[in-house]
Amino acid sequence: MGLFDRWVMGPFTLRNRIVMAPMTRNRADDAGVPAAYAAEYYRQRAGAGLIISEATQPSAEGRGYAGTPGIHSDDQEEVWRQIATAVHEEGGLIFCQLMHTGRIGHTSLLPQGATLVAPSAVRADMDVTDGEGREGPAEVPRAMSEAEIEAVIEDFACAAERAVRAGLDGIELHGANGYLLHQFLSHGTNQRTDGYGDSPEGRARFVVELTSAVAGRIGPERVGLRLSPGGKFNDMRGLDDDETYLALVDGIRPLGIAYLHVLRRRSTPLHEELRRRWPTTFMLNTGYFGSSDRDELAALIDDGDADLISVGRLFISNPDLVERWRRGLPLSVWDESTLYTGGPRGLTDYPSVT
Repeated sequence: MGLFDRWVMGPFTLRNRIVMAPMTRNRADDAGVPAAYAAEYYRQRAGAGLIISEATQPSAEGRGYAGTPGIHSDDQEEVWRQIATAVHEEGGLIFCQLMHTGRIGHTSLLPQGATLVAPSAVRADMDVTDGEGREGPAEVPRAMSEAEIEAVIEDFACAAERAVRAGLDGIELHGANGYLLHQFLSHGTNQRTDGYGDSPEGRARFVVELTSAVAGRIGPERVGLRLSPGGKFNDMRGLDDDETYLALVDGIRPLGIAYLHVLRRRSTPLHEELRRRWPTTFMLNTGYFGSSDRDELAALIDDGDADLISVGRLFISNPDLVERWRRGLPLSVWDESTLYTGGPRGLTDYPSVT
């Protein structure tokens, strides 16, 4: 089986094994409504076997960056409906990635009176950007109560319902890159001594309960989960342990969700064990500094390391990436200066050659 073969993922048939990875593009307005031209951006890339959308907040309190979209209001839902329609008209599939940033962000980006929350009051040792675009040291978050944990789970479940109602094929829970779910999974950021910490099973509990709640609301076949064991982004260097990830996989395995999406620059025994234990579709992403060479990615499929591979930046500058790879055509290079700027430039103006 190769990169360009079909793959059946529950009720969905992917036309190839190449997934467009989630990538923040910062084009939403201050109310978290995606730009109208986002529908064209995703439509152009519908040749991917599956599109995973940019990170999208399930609530206003989950926002960590200016320009990121939400899916917790009617206005937001309407634009996501237009995006889903555009992708489906091209024969594509799209899941919406849901992300709560937890301790990463700034109170100026949150509703009045809201504060940054996290599993524990552990500040990220890094600079963040506030609502005015100014950089400064990250703030100390407030440790969440159990009632607040339950409320966040409900926010995710309601956002997932909105996504499906808008016509999106499913959602991906962002449990990677140092954001809220990852913060619960890490012994460095989760210093709780209650049932949501203090052991591998405790650290995994929030993500297990969240995944279960969302799967119960929209169906497990419409839910994916992204993880980055050992990831360093957002001050997470050296703060993970293998036992928590194994407890997590054991906890969610019976749910039968659509896929597990794992960031992996190079193989480790943990990654191999996650692959061995996982019962449904297993997706790999080689990470920001990993290789996106077609032949190296194809080898991950051919060797059985993954069922699907996800690719990020090459999809920015090559909307027809799958067909270019299939035909051995040259690839375009993305413009770094337009990755996170406003407007359609650098978003919808990369040409296709097919």
